[in-house]
Amino acid sequence: MKLFRMLGRSFRDAFKSVFRNFSLSLASISCITITLIIVAIAIIASFNVKNFTKELEKDMTIVVFLDTKATEQDIESVKDQIEAIKNVEKYDFKSKADVKKEMIKESDVFKTVMDGWDEESSPLKDTFQVKVKDILKIGATARKIEKMDKVSVVRYGENMVDKMVVAFASIEKVAYGVVIALILVTVFLIVNTIKLTIFSRKREISIMRLVGASNFTIKTPFIIEGMVLGAIGAIVPILITTFGYLAFYNHFEGYLFSPVIILIKPEPFIYSASLAILIIGIIVGMIGSAHAVRRYLKV
Repeated sequence: MKLFRMLGRSFRDAFKSVFRNFSLSLASISCITITLIIVAIAIIASFNVKNFTKELEKDMTIVVFLDTKATEQDIESVKDQIEAIKNVEKYDFKSKADVKKEMIKESDVFKTVMDGWDEESSPLKDTFQVKVKDILKIGATARKIEKMDKVSVVRYGENMVDKMVVAFASIEKVAYGVVIALILVTVFLIVNTIKLTIFSRKREISIMRLVGASNFTIKTPFIIEGMVLGAIGAIVPILITTFGYLAFYNHFEGYLFSPVIILIKPEPFIYSASLAILIIGIIVGMIGSAHAVRRYLKV
């Protein structure tokens, strides 16, 4: 019960301090809000990049064309080698006959041309369609398959895919870097704000020490104050994330520039992102305050 009473007083003192030092609190909240808005944008970008990559992984297929003279034994050998590659999720085999049937169904022109082809005269090739687990390694996987005996050609739209994969990976890294950098900046801002607050309350702290207040009692209100500042600073970024992303998604009708680049659906994403922003704001506020107390109060 004593602990709960102490925490209750700490929360009360923290809220009083926020309003008592309103100009400092407002400056800190404004800085937190601005940085968390950019953090929110970076989070949205990184999550969407991951979504783009997942969608690419669903549709991306390595098409493996075998030599026209490949025997049943050769096909089994290639199949075993493909299965042994760790990045291969699954594969489908299509024989020349299967490819011929599919092409005939697609067009009467193909039917007219291909009706005269038998097994020996057909220029078509047996193929494997390979799905990979990690699209970032699709190029390396394709090169491994290409080196296999009796494999004639390997295609996966390499020029476009490689560029998109590199671009998405770069954007994701930049987004993570921005989030980390901004969190560090926010901690620095809160440390300095709390330091000024502590300086203005030195006399109060001295009195608390004289009456025998413990270190925990002195430090807790400042840490809670940082938590409150972080939570208040997260309100505007959360609103921007929730309503801004919803408007953005609806404006572009669910995809960016091309139907290939599909945006992540707003629900439940906006709620998860908002919760992440709130947690980041609270934790950063508490870390900043704790650092300021430890460094400048020397309690």
